[in-house]
Amino acid sequence: MESTPAAAVRPMNGGDGRHSYTKNSDFQRKAIDASKELIRKAISEKLDIEILSSSSIFKLADLGCSVGPNTFFSVQNIIDAVELKCQIQEKAIKLPEFLVFFSDQTLNDFNQLFQSLPPERPYFASGLPGSFHSRLFPSAFLHFVHSSYALHFLSGFPKEMEDKSSPAWNQGRINHSNASDEVVRCYEAQFSKDLENFLDARAQELVDGGLMGLIIPGRSHGTPHSQVFGNNVIELIGSCLVDMANKGIVSYEKIDSFNFPWYFSSLEQVESIVHRTGFFSIETMESFPQVQPELEMLAYTARAAFEGIIETHFGHEIIDDLFILFEEKLKESSSFYETGECTNLFILLKRIVTM
Repeated sequence: MESTPAAAVRPMNGGDGRHSYTKNSDFQRKAIDASKELIRKAISEKLDIEILSSSSIFKLADLGCSVGPNTFFSVQNIIDAVELKCQIQEKAIKLPEFLVFFSDQTLNDFNQLFQSLPPERPYFASGLPGSFHSRLFPSAFLHFVHSSYALHFLSGFPKEMEDKSSPAWNQGRINHSNASDEVVRCYEAQFSKDLENFLDARAQELVDGGLMGLIIPGRSHGTPHSQVFGNNVIELIGSCLVDMANKGIVSYEKIDSFNFPWYFSSLEQVESIVHRTGFFSIETMESFPQVQPELEMLAYTARAAFEGIIETHFGHEIIDDLFILFEEKLKESSSFYETGECTNLFILLKRIVTM
């Protein structure tokens, strides 16, 4: 499958202002908090003692770290669990030093990230810009990889989605949730390709027996894409864009050529991809519900996450009006919170030992 890069994919809003991700990421933080015990249990039961005893430096990476503070909570959860693992061993294991790599796209606001680093952190910190769909680290280098609320974003789209004569041309829509089967298949194929590339790169970078903990917004098996809360949010933004096109503020052609770059997979889809690549064993795989953001905060949460994506395609001048309209429509949609599943997938993978 040949793909075109999703030029609209951009990092979360930087800085620490009113519309920044720093100030508007409590929704994503709840997933990290909910998975804290899963991470602790995973490290307690699945992290090999040999990994801890064979190196004086424990190297971990948070991929798709954004600008904080959520990444700092994730990293601290992992370090606390590793320290506890060392302390409860019958034969004492010297605590390693911790080296943490915070990684995200090159346009990520790393200045904001490092300005907000915890001053009393128990680790050395480093930043690494780049796409996690390709190699970022040397071979057999990392002991633990973490990623939260990042892998559902797509790196591109199949080229047939750019062809106006193709059944996959998504005219009048900006998402796949109420689109044709051809459009849905394109989204699914791109997600599979992206995750395969991600797993291939991490397989080369993790030591044998290294662990990878992933939190991915998803959906239950059999849940239609049109009944996923996140997709409903994008559908509402799409209706705002159509209203603006009706007023001549944006063009219909701009809407027709824009596809929002994310996909909500099921555990079964992820499991199939992991088995197909053959690099990892699945140690834990489960889903857990996500608490939806409060209605009055949803417009801010959405803007902090999506502004860069939308601005790249439609221009900066529409952003304020778009999200004012989005907030108005949210208030009018009393059933918005009653329809739409909000689910996270937690997957713990272990690098299969190579001979």
